[in-house]
Order: sequence, then C-alpha cells, then structure tokens
Amino acid sequence: MTRVSEHLNQALHDLMEFDPAVHLLGEDISDPYGGAFKVTRGLSSRFGSRVRSTPLSEGAIAGVGAGLALAGDKAIVEIMFSDFVALAFDQITNFAAKSTTMYGRPVPVPLIVRCPTGGNRGYGPTHSQSLQKHFIGVPGLSLFEMTPFHDAAELFARMFSLDRPCLFFEDKVLYTRHMYRLDDLFRFELAGDTARVFLDGTAEPDCTLITHGGLVHRTLDAMRALLLEDELVCELLVPAQLYPVPHLPDLEEARHVCVIDDGTEGGTWGAEVARVLYPRLWSGLRRPITLVNSADSVIPAAPHLERDVLVQAGHIQTAVREALS
Repeated sequence: MTRVSEHLNQALHDLMEFDPAVHLLGEDISDPYGGAFKVTRGLSSRFGSRVRSTPLSEGAIAGVGAGLALAGDKAIVEIMFSDFVALAFDQITNFAAKSTTMYGRPVPVPLIVRCPTGGNRGYGPTHSQSLQKHFIGVPGLSLFEMTPFHDAAELFARMFSLDRPCLFFEDKVLYTRHMYRLDDLFRFELAGDTARVFLDGTAEPDCTLITHGGLVHRTLDAMRALLLEDELVCELLVPAQLYPVPHLPDLEEARHVCVIDDGTEGGTWGAEVARVLYPRLWSGLRRPITLVNSADSVIPAAPHLERDVLVQAGHIQTAVREALS
C-alpha cells in the first residue's frame, strides 16, 4: 500500500513531467534532502532549475511563487511547517489573492501553497498548529486539504484549474498513513468532492460526522468505539475542499451533525461549515450542530499534555454521546 507522502511525491513528479510551466519552491526541498518530510524527494534531480531551495523567508517564497503565477507560469511553494505560513500572510492575502481581480480584469494566479500541518508529534507550540481558520473568507483564496481518500494528482490539477491561489494543507501524521486503507468494518465512496465512510447495510446513521483530512483516523477510531460501546451508528464525510465549503451530500435526512476540526476554538472551519449547513438543514435538525475543536490553548510538547489540547478520538466519542443522550 502507498503511504500518503509517497502518493504526494508521485503526484508532484507526474505533474511536473506533464506541465513544464510548473515550478516548485521551498526551504530544503532539493536533493539529497528532499524536504523535511521527503515529499519533494527526487524532484530537483529530475527537473533541475524548476525546483529551487530557497532562503528561510516564507514571505519571499510566497511572493516569488505568486510573481511566477502572475507572470504566466504555475507555482507550488512549500511552507516547511504550516505554522510559518503566518509569515507569508501578507503575500498570500494582500498580493496573491487580490491580484486575481484588482487590475480591472480577471487575472489568473495559479499558485498552490503546500502547508504541512497539525500536531500529535511532540513538536510543541510553534510547529504543531492547524491554521486553516485564519484564511477562511479571504476573497480570491481557496483552501484544500489532503485526505487518505482523494487522489493528489487530481487535487493539484483542480487547484490549478481555478486560476486562483490555493492553500493545500497536509497533516504531518497523515504522511505515514496508507492511502485508501480501511478495516473490514467500514466502506467508503467518493461523491464528487467528498469522501463518505459508512457502515454497510445501515439505513440512517444516528450521527453524521464531518471532518478534514488530518482528523480522519481519529474520527474513525471514535466511530468504531461509538458503534461497539454505545451502539451508535455514524457516517463520516470528508471534503477535500475546505473553503468555499462545497455541497456536502446526503445530509437532508441526517439525525444529527457533528463537525470536527483540529483548529483551536473560536472562528473555526467547523463553525463555517455549520453556518453553511444551518439554512439547508434547519427544518429537519433535531438538535444544534455539534462542534468539536482543539482547546483554546497553545500546544504543549509533552505528549500527554498535547493529547489533552488536540482533538482525540475520545473527545469525539464523548461529544457525540452527550449530544445524542
């Protein structure tokens, strides 16, 4: 089985071979190092000057990438840890995103900003965050996230086809996981943008869970526990596009909806999903949409303290059980 990091690496190889307009920029991405998480391994040896290791300046990396895109090429830039994308916030939100419309006519800006994200590795407060929420609602900017169910090559092609800058979040723990791998208990299918994981043979689940790619395995663990310990059946929806929030299928008959987000409480992606869903589901909802988030805290390096702050399977299980009690 292919691991997510290997899958991403192959998708980048295929993309750069197919499209000579694509450039790749980032810190330490060239061989022999091949990036902090080895996602860019082999690319500089194969594609030469189209792959460039850069100085340690996230603002410069994003700015040069946006400039390449604005000038007619395509750029993928890597932020070594997504925490540091805050240093590129101005270039992304005030230059790249606005450049699509501020020149009196639509201007394509095919830029992808790759952001290795998330915690559960003991990296501490400045290398473990999920900062998706800080980019929601920026005009001209789209957000995507890698999942175990979506083909990375298709996602890269889709992001470039938008002709607007996109942030692409990749959970660091997900890198070591296998693509498309589930146990015998659940099945999955793709419905457009969204992966649906469900228990075969059940009509209506007790709860529909919605989450992003990095939380898939923790949410699946919670689904198993809810089924075996509480006899509660859940289904899971995992969109690859985070913002604008896509149409999420098969929700009209949902008994309850729970949105799970690894960002800290307040102004979250989960809250944006709930905002989009409430007008659509209001007449049929039996109770408010449940939101599960990481705690309002910096992320400790000590593993036992980190687990208390970040969303874990037990937090999801408790939230669903309490909502349905």
